Amino acid sequence: MIDATFDKALGERYLSYALSTIMSRSLPDVRDGLKPVQRRILYAMYDSGNTYEKPFRKSASAVGFVMMKYHPHGNDPIYEAMVRLSQDFSTRYPLIEGQGNFGSLDGDNAAAMRYTEARLSKVGVKLLEGIEEEAVDFQATYNGESQEPLVLPTYFPNLLANGTTGIAVGMATNIPPHNVGEIIEALVNLIERPQMTVSQLLKIIPGPDFPTGGVIVEDESVLKDMYETGRGGLRLRARYEVENLKGGLYQIVVNEIPYQIQKARLIEKIATLLLDKKLPLLADVRDESTTEVRIILIPRNRNVDPKVLMESLFRTTDLETRFNLNMNVLDGGRVPKVMNLKEVLQAFLNHCQDVLIRRSRHRLARIEERLEILKGYQIAHLNLDAVIKVIRESEEPKIEMIKRWRLTDLQAESILNMRLRALRKLEEIKIVEEIKGLEGEKLDLEKLLRDERNQWQNVSSKLKEMQKLFGAKYPLGKRRTTFDRVPVLDEVPIEAMVEKEAVTVVISEKGWVRVFKGIAPEASEIKYKEGDKESYILPAETTDKLIIVASDGRFYTIGVDKLPGARGHGEALRLMIDLPNEQDIVSIIAYKFDKPDLKLVLVSSDSRGFMLNAKDTLAQTKNGKQVMTVAEGAFVQACLPVTGDHLVTVGINRKLLIFPLKELPIMVKGRGVILQKIKEGKLSDIKVFSAEQGLTWIKAGVTQKPSDWKLWLGKRGQAGRLVPSGFPRSNRFIQS
Repeated sequence: MIDATFDKALGERYLSYALSTIMSRSLPDVRDGLKPVQRRILYAMYDSGNTYEKPFRKSASAVGFVMMKYHPHGNDPIYEAMVRLSQDFSTRYPLIEGQGNFGSLDGDNAAAMRYTEARLSKVGVKLLEGIEEEAVDFQATYNGESQEPLVLPTYFPNLLANGTTGIAVGMATNIPPHNVGEIIEALVNLIERPQMTVSQLLKIIPGPDFPTGGVIVEDESVLKDMYETGRGGLRLRARYEVENLKGGLYQIVVNEIPYQIQKARLIEKIATLLLDKKLPLLADVRDESTTEVRIILIPRNRNVDPKVLMESLFRTTDLETRFNLNMNVLDGGRVPKVMNLKEVLQAFLNHCQDVLIRRSRHRLARIEERLEILKGYQIAHLNLDAVIKVIRESEEPKIEMIKRWRLTDLQAESILNMRLRALRKLEEIKIVEEIKGLEGEKLDLEKLLRDERNQWQNVSSKLKEMQKLFGAKYPLGKRRTTFDRVPVLDEVPIEAMVEKEAVTVVISEKGWVRVFKGIAPEASEIKYKEGDKESYILPAETTDKLIIVASDGRFYTIGVDKLPGARGHGEALRLMIDLPNEQDIVSIIAYKFDKPDLKLVLVSSDSRGFMLNAKDTLAQTKNGKQVMTVAEGAFVQACLPVTGDHLVTVGINRKLLIFPLKELPIMVKGRGVILQKIKEGKLSDIKVFSAEQGLTWIKAGVTQKPSDWKLWLGKRGQAGRLVPSGFPRSNRFIQS
């Protein structure tokens, strides 16, 4: 019985548990990328001869063998680990080949182990190649009856190639899969240039390569920071394509979904959001998948932009996920450490060098042992009759041969165990040839063990062989995950959720508004209330916004789809916005959200103004947005779309000035600058026109123009000249 405080006893036991979880369960070894249970499964299958070149065996037999000899933690966790190592949608390069139901991308469980069959894959065998050659250290198994490897002697970079995930006590790991061809290319380059930085390595390994494909949408700077620190996150999206159908219709086909996302749950989530009316752009979703993923997304109508539809789905469903990288591994199998990309690659290279040295020493020892035996055979052939006589007549032939021909114990034992056929002359020639070959190999190995540079060349050569086996020509070798550096939409415009349809907006002089579908009837056929008449007839689309400019410089916004239909006389525009009774509507402009570059010229009656982007005037509430600050006694004179390159102004003093629009500043809001110097400071009208088309005005319904408009061309802020001959007395560019 131990006398200890409760805190101390509990702390010691919890520490033991934590160390066991970290080192023996959850964190992978940086050298072979495996956790103990995975390593035991692979070694047990290799030890029992259950490899890819032989017939499949029942999974239950492999699980039973693992549990019996190496891993006494129950058959369920062993089988679950085996299943994951065999799933091509979970493991980038499966280490086990499975036959039967090993689960699916929909999240279905594998069949019971008594029904499925398994064997080591070619990659799995390569992880264990050379394990009989003392390439790694072994330890006693849990019951002390046999030995198990502490690490596998692999030249396959399994940690980065297949990735891993695990949660220990107080720490976790989450490493994504990568492309093995790229990894080995980086390893070879790192051998040749040890001073390479993470940035240089990322030009070879651009990022993860998930078994389910997908598109990584992150900037290079984000990936660089992630791999330099060993921690970070990236966004992974489904891959899709647009299939055109008859009649201008289309459908979106999702053929790759993010890593570790269950397809059935993904579709169920989309369907739920659809029923809850949280996906207004989507009409239907269905699953047409076979062995390949094929999820069909039907848009609400043909006018929905596919990119906008997918953006709304990326934001609300698991068609976009975030993978958080945490390269927390066991360094040397003992010390937990978060490594960056270069440290992980260098640790693997050091392991490869260590395996090479150990296998070379093992081979050298076998060669020396064989040479010793062969030289004993030579002595026996040279003294064949005497050896036979000693064997036939001596009671202790081994002792007598050692004493007579100065043989070693091994040589004497080997001679005694020789078969009679080995005494032929032909065998003597073969012995000489074998000795010559082994001595040459021995010299090469001794040179290899002395020269570190030679060792790295040998490691590089072995890595290149691995690259040939599992690189681009391997069935699973091509890169599946691609990159999209294009910035995504910051937000999904609400206009995109409205069906696009051509309409005509009609607004009366007294502010009654209504919408006709398509092209409105002739102006003479449109009826108004008694005493009212036409003011605006605007061709538009249901996705447009009406920008309403008030005389106090305030801008209001109404969606065309929110306007009343053509039945009756419509509704009062003032009821839709909070426009004070003392303010008038100066201008109404149709703004198209798919043409955000529209610019406006805003001018006040005191001859001040500026240019602004129409998108900056859009208001989110009925209260509108204050854009122009007008002086006391002044008001907004006009607001016009920029459809040319020159601006013409005319004052109440009938002086006219033309100047280039580029002289007018672009502002978001404010009072503006002086446009024309007018004696009494009052502006009558403005017009935007193109120099190519020239200045025109409408008088009594007839278009007129001066003989040379450039006579009035000047600088902004000048007084101008008297209007041309024939200019309307009203000082307006349009006079009915």
